[in-house]
Amino acid sequence: MDQAINFESLIVGLCDINGQLRGKRVPASSATKILESGMRMPLSTCSVDIWGNDIAGSPLVLDSGDQDADCLPTSRGIVPIDWLEKPTGFIPISMFEEDGTPFLGDPRNALWSVLEEYKKVGLTPVVASELEFYLVDRDHMRPTPPHAPEVGLSFAHNDVLSLDAVAANSAFIDDLYASCEKQDIPADAVTSEGGAGQFEVNLNHQPDALKAADDAFYFKRTVNGLAQKHGMAATFMAKPYLDKAGNGFHIHFSVLDEEGNNIFDDGSEEGSETLRHAIAGLLKAMEQSALIFAPHYNSYRRFEESSHAPTAISWGYENRTAAIRVPGGPPQAKRIEHRVSGGDINPYLVIAVVLGAALHGIRNKLDAGTPIVGNAYEQASDRIPTTWQRAVDAFKNGEMLQEIFDPDFVDIIARCKQQEIDLFFEQITDREYATYLETV
Repeated sequence: MDQAINFESLIVGLCDINGQLRGKRVPASSATKILESGMRMPLSTCSVDIWGNDIAGSPLVLDSGDQDADCLPTSRGIVPIDWLEKPTGFIPISMFEEDGTPFLGDPRNALWSVLEEYKKVGLTPVVASELEFYLVDRDHMRPTPPHAPEVGLSFAHNDVLSLDAVAANSAFIDDLYASCEKQDIPADAVTSEGGAGQFEVNLNHQPDALKAADDAFYFKRTVNGLAQKHGMAATFMAKPYLDKAGNGFHIHFSVLDEEGNNIFDDGSEEGSETLRHAIAGLLKAMEQSALIFAPHYNSYRRFEESSHAPTAISWGYENRTAAIRVPGGPPQAKRIEHRVSGGDINPYLVIAVVLGAALHGIRNKLDAGTPIVGNAYEQASDRIPTTWQRAVDAFKNGEMLQEIFDPDFVDIIARCKQQEIDLFFEQITDREYATYLETV
């Protein structure tokens, strides 16, 4: 049976390094051909800056003649998009070299490569994620809390864990759950978070980290699409409001051995030595991988002391001031929570770095040191980079990243982010004119 029978058009695409969807719209009649043999797109499709510009000096553009690659559908098939006016399907694809090997400049394939390393040692990561976003009024250039459609109220103040805020947006949330079910996205609890119009949705644990990343990527698009359908907009910006909580993207994970045992569990409340080795790898990688967790100009506004966004390279048990938290609960459910990323990330790259760094720590039996007890903002001396340029410099010189990613991919990401920094600073802001034009 033709999978496209219920769709009038199809979108075929993949995730670029900035977490943006790139691809083509095709007629539904092309579905069978694409599902069987894929399509061709330039290798550089994955590697453009946030504005869609080619990256200067990229070997994937002029030096290679901007050559095409094979783009083959993932195992997901056709994913329904139910917020557009006409029934539309989405065919997710991944890029492959001419010899059939996965192109490691595709963020999804970069994660696939890390998972292959886990397979070599007989381990399987189990991954869940928490995504935060704001609903905003789409009629304003700056973020403004929306009016609740059901009750006509505006969310003008912080309302942590407010059930009224959830109820006031029940039509949007109902549609969100329904759409996630159609797409096989395991959406669980929805909570009203720390800011006016801010919500968090948990995506359940699953023993397929690639699908977990797919789900997070599809979820972000679903939230944006459904918000527009309901007369609002949604933003995953790390810090859309200076005076309100930022948006985070937290990763929870454990690791199973070939018998299905959680290697972080040794029956104790503290967890196994392997757990601490994994944490040590995460701590070692944190400075050099900060660019993955905070990839944009706005990302660095989120790193504020005492803001529930971690600023210290630290870990602790049941400690939300630390960058790495080991939640409580029964020993068999022992897991790690990585709390550094903002909501503006590429989920494939974040999960790849987190799992790659943890595996590095496990393989090399690294020492995590003493867990933080109390306020990590005040105690820990090693800090996460809090400027974009410092993060770029640490990233391109990071030795562990050369192990986790293909070195050429590290270079492309660094070039992309340096290009974005340079373009931001090529503009003179209104504040600069107001401050200096007639005063200096």
